Amino acid sequence: MDGLDSANESPVMGALLLLLLLCLSPPVSAPLLAAPEESLDPLDFDDRPLSQEVRHPAWFKLSFLDLREDLRESVQAGKRGLIVYFGQKFCPYCRNLMEINFRQEDIVAYTRAHFDVVAIDIHGSGTVTDLAGREWDEGAFAEAQKANFTPTLVWYDSSGGEALRLRGYYPPYQFRAALEYVADGHYLVESFADYLERGAGVFSSDPDLLTEEPFFSSGPYMLDRSRRPAQTPLVVFFEQPRCHPCDVLHAGPLQDPAITARLRELEAVQLDRSAETPVITPAGERLTAREWSRRLGLFYTPTLLFFDEQGAEILRVDSVVQFYRLGNVLEYITSGAYRDFPDYRRWRDSGGDRPGG
Repeated sequence: MDGLDSANESPVMGALLLLLLLCLSPPVSAPLLAAPEESLDPLDFDDRPLSQEVRHPAWFKLSFLDLREDLRESVQAGKRGLIVYFGQKFCPYCRNLMEINFRQEDIVAYTRAHFDVVAIDIHGSGTVTDLAGREWDEGAFAEAQKANFTPTLVWYDSSGGEALRLRGYYPPYQFRAALEYVADGHYLVESFADYLERGAGVFSSDPDLLTEEPFFSSGPYMLDRSRRPAQTPLVVFFEQPRCHPCDVLHAGPLQDPAITARLRELEAVQLDRSAETPVITPAGERLTAREWSRRLGLFYTPTLLFFDEQGAEILRVDSVVQFYRLGNVLEYITSGAYRDFPDYRRWRDSGGDRPGG
């Protein structure tokens, strides 16, 4: 007779065994719960729409969405200004902001000390009064603010001027830098790209090479479309050596056959944003890759810039991106939907994408 049968013969042993099994077994609802903080990776995660709503921290400002009043109260409390957060309920990138960035004690303490945070649902119907006194519903205001990707955060200083805008999710180290950039007044004298470069030395002379892909066109990079339209849209990957987010992009989404098939429908080039590589831009300017990057105000790598056949910028992805979002962006570009829907968010809300992308 084995151990289980012996246990069944003893009521006490049977009860103990049942208790042990209940303790070791996960609750039935466990698969539906949000992943715990330590299991979330700021760069590598499933970015499909969530099954449960994202919850804001309790310390977000309880607002009637009159941004003039919110800013006034923030200044009266001795803070530097206001952060307006544009999000949506089932967005995994918003979840990362809430469950990774806003669970870092130093980030929470610094944010609360210097800013009030007001949340706006990009699909909401509440009435927002902007800093100029105009009234919008939440969705229309988000569209007017070009909150193409959630989360989008806009920092306003004490005078109501826009100090910084981040579209998409950024990992904690860059989010901390953004908070300090505004709170310490650096936005008044330099761009965020220059601030990051000066503080962290992101432009490195390290000779390491970029990770190449077979769908990248080789140089010379004559991307001019201003004189003669091209046959397809263009995507430019701005990257840099020793870039962990670049490595994650190449090892993950850029290995997906559906994504690479879409990219092959475009002209795709890769540039080291810190290099002196000669480029003729889509607008016909002769610049180096570094000059062009600085002129574009890029501060995150990898950044993907999409241009139409005439050389006009369609969209940029300059924050963390995974399979689902990148697949939707490529569908928007390769299907030609950008011609009928110049605003990516409007295309997404029209049914071109499911909520969360």
